[in-house]
Amino acid sequence: MPYPTPLSPPFAAEALPPIPRPRLAIPLGDPAGIGPEVVLKALATKDWSDQAEITLLGSAALVEKTLVHLRRQAGDQPWPKLDQITLVEVPSSLSEHELTWGQESAATGSASFAYLQAAIAATVAGQFEAIVTAPIAKSAWKAASHNYPGQTELLAEGAGTQDFAMAFVARSPHTGWSLRTMLVTTHIPLHQVPQALNPALMTQKLDLLIRSLRQDFGIAEPRIAIAGLNPHSGEGGQLGHEEQDWLIPWMETQRQRYPQVRIDGPTPPDTLWVRPGQAWFGTKPRAIESAHDAYLALYHDQGLIPVKLMAFDRAVNTTLGLPFIRTSPDHGTAFDIAGQGIADPSSMIAAIDLAIELAQVRLG
Repeated sequence: MPYPTPLSPPFAAEALPPIPRPRLAIPLGDPAGIGPEVVLKALATKDWSDQAEITLLGSAALVEKTLVHLRRQAGDQPWPKLDQITLVEVPSSLSEHELTWGQESAATGSASFAYLQAAIAATVAGQFEAIVTAPIAKSAWKAASHNYPGQTELLAEGAGTQDFAMAFVARSPHTGWSLRTMLVTTHIPLHQVPQALNPALMTQKLDLLIRSLRQDFGIAEPRIAIAGLNPHSGEGGQLGHEEQDWLIPWMETQRQRYPQVRIDGPTPPDTLWVRPGQAWFGTKPRAIESAHDAYLALYHDQGLIPVKLMAFDRAVNTTLGLPFIRTSPDHGTAFDIAGQGIADPSSMIAAIDLAIELAQVRLG
């Protein structure tokens, strides 16, 4: 009996479409911090060229100075050579010869601001699909007369949007579960939080979160847990009145608006993070199944203390609501260890990975 002959077109299996290679811009952050170090360490971990086109925005002299310093401090590793790095030179008033690791200044603040501005302008012009920001120092920006609460606000301004939010994403190395946390308010003093929170702001952030979960993460019917503001979520008005006055009624309205979304809360802030912790560390059977797809925290530390406790070296800061992808490592400039060659690039690597993943979804 003869063997069957191979299928010929049009019956042969079609080749899968190529995976998009997004273009990433990486501004180098504050030159005196660990930003240039973790960026170069991330580039040295593997060949990213199959996944993305990566361009640094900053100073070639700064990159060369950092590479020379890393070779002395961190030993013989396969560091990328300057001619192997795609870099856009961004003019600034900083002289790399006068740069001292760990010492921020108006000059380093001006340089990091210029690097980010250049990245935003190029991305808005269509040259990049994503920006991965290295850490900056807000105090250095202020010293340079750039009065922004942080990079997020400058990115939103450059993109021409007021509908944005700060979120944090991390994948557990223990279980593979993904933690997603979004903040309703960000860089404001704690005493201003109750005045800043209101139903309109909550609706704006929830709409943005649901849209991102569906479009960027492919979760059509997400489960979202929302924190209370006060201890025990106000305990029926005994420990604060915001929950009773407007937060609980607002949540009932949102459940009617989004019948396909599970909205739980307001959950007492001290117990909100029990299930995420169990899902992250795998300490309880079926913990992942009982965890939520995203957590909505009402203010900065309410969301970031647990995120950093679980995933300090793995969490990625991402800005929702921009016309392009923005991610960033979830740590600061670490001036106390800058120049020592010991900075951990894990969060920067995760930020690049997530930027590629999200940009591929949009390109696809």
